[in-house]
Amino acid sequence: MCHLVRDGVRTRVVFREGERGGISGGYSYVGCVSTGPGKLLNLNEPGVVRHLVDEATDRGLLPGAAELDGWDLFDAVLSRAAAATPAAPPGCPPGP
Repeated sequence: MCHLVRDGVRTRVVFREGERGGISGGYSYVGCVSTGPGKLLNLNEPGVVRHLVDEATDRGLLPGAAELDGWDLFDAVLSRAAAATPAAPPGCPPGP
């Protein structure tokens, strides 16, 4: 889960474990969400949070929604993060 406050409006981006993806539960880095091998976002990285905000804003979801399903944003945020990482192949998890 990621808590955002923008223009005084609180929004939670929630990643629930299930069919759509998994969350770190001691098996990976704390704060990671994944949909499979090589498809991982670390919610503790500021760049990943920035991409979440940008994607939700571009879709007209921020500010306004009290809770967003993070899996709806996952693939687009993964693509943004990979594009922001020099020499990263498509689908590569974000780097430092």
